[in-house]
Amino acid sequence: MLHKLSYISLLLAITVLACQNNVKLPSQSEPVLFAAHIAPIIHQNCSKCHNEDGAAPFSLIDYTDIAPKAKLIAYVTEKRLMPPWPADPSYTHFANETYLSDEQIALIKRWSEEGCLPGDTASLVQPEILVKKWRQDKPDLIVHMPMPIKVSGNNSDLFMVVKIPFELPQDTIIRAVEFVPGNKRLVHHVNTHIIQFDAAKKGNLRDGKYFINQDQTKSTQIHKELGLLNDDGTYAPMTPSVSNYLPGSQFSFYPDEIGGFRVGKKNAFYLNDMHFGPSPIEANDSSYYKIYYGHKEPKRPVKEFQIGTLGLAPVEPKLEVPANELKTFHIKFTVPTDISIVNIVPHMHLIGKRFWAYAIKPSGDTIRLIRINDWDFRWQYFYMPKTMLKVPRGSTIYVEGDFDNRASNPNNPFNPPQLIAEREGSMKTTDEMFQLIISYVPYEKGDELIVLE
Repeated sequence: MLHKLSYISLLLAITVLACQNNVKLPSQSEPVLFAAHIAPIIHQNCSKCHNEDGAAPFSLIDYTDIAPKAKLIAYVTEKRLMPPWPADPSYTHFANETYLSDEQIALIKRWSEEGCLPGDTASLVQPEILVKKWRQDKPDLIVHMPMPIKVSGNNSDLFMVVKIPFELPQDTIIRAVEFVPGNKRLVHHVNTHIIQFDAAKKGNLRDGKYFINQDQTKSTQIHKELGLLNDDGTYAPMTPSVSNYLPGSQFSFYPDEIGGFRVGKKNAFYLNDMHFGPSPIEANDSSYYKIYYGHKEPKRPVKEFQIGTLGLAPVEPKLEVPANELKTFHIKFTVPTDISIVNIVPHMHLIGKRFWAYAIKPSGDTIRLIRINDWDFRWQYFYMPKTMLKVPRGSTIYVEGDFDNRASNPNNPFNPPQLIAEREGSMKTTDEMFQLIISYVPYEKGDELIVLE
């Protein structure tokens, strides 16, 4: 939890930012000023990644950070390269979205062209307060990989199965687990579970290997070689999907009493699929986890289902895209019980072009889920609704996706184009996937009022 002083500072920052975001836009005859007009835009949409602890490579917080990069900022915002926000804001809005209006983009360009006038910078929120706004609570525990994983510079995908053991002094409630990629250029995605060992059934957590190349080991041997079984050869219980990672994804907490779980003293993170993208340069990765403890017994554990590739409902027709074709595919799934959605994760690979998902209630009403008009493999978010989103029992979720396997697609991994398909669940970037992953809790009255922002 935040200390009292930090909490007051956070509220102050949010209050001041809110006031700044309601500024009156300058007329064409008035100068554009950093303090009055530009700082609120950057702080709201860019600085949460562009800070000393963020995912971006440089800070954009105060005038001395931003003014020297004004032309670059004007260019990437005008081209809508930054800030990255694939979801169509004219279709649905999400918590903490970063999307600039045409007016904001024009204002940044004017400021750059007019000489980057500072205005009254002394009136701005201090950078250290702003950073506290974007920084998460301090983790209670950091768990590192026992040793780095070497990624060969052979321009091929690498899939590893990884064990990261850790011990706790006592039974502990975990509120959240955050995966932190050690090498953001290489780590593409990670699915993480926790295996919970009974101390009476498991002696040394460090028995066995720490990681195994998934493509070079028989699946029946992986758990044994990693030492993931109890000493008597039985399986220990596992809590699935405690933390997942995709390019561009940002960690956030659920509200109190949503999510969380209890673990014992002996545990291991089980990364059943850690994917490193192709790289021409040999490098190492030392990713790690931040663990945040909870103070209340978990009341509403978050559940998950996926439809499409490897999911509860198939892709129709079969996910095969012939060379030089633009082809559309569909997924359909009927929800068996009332649910409250807390996260929506669309997933495609390189030739994905458009993603659209919605639900039709039994009454015939439409629930908008997400639409991405220009899919970008580099930015795959966990989209959190502004408030928990109820989908009633009997509603049918429809997903539609376009895949562009033409030579004109700059993201096509093959030149000339060749058949690209879903291949027995392969997660290689040069194969394809089409999924919608939904995290939810069983619906309870009043969920629609629970704010996730």
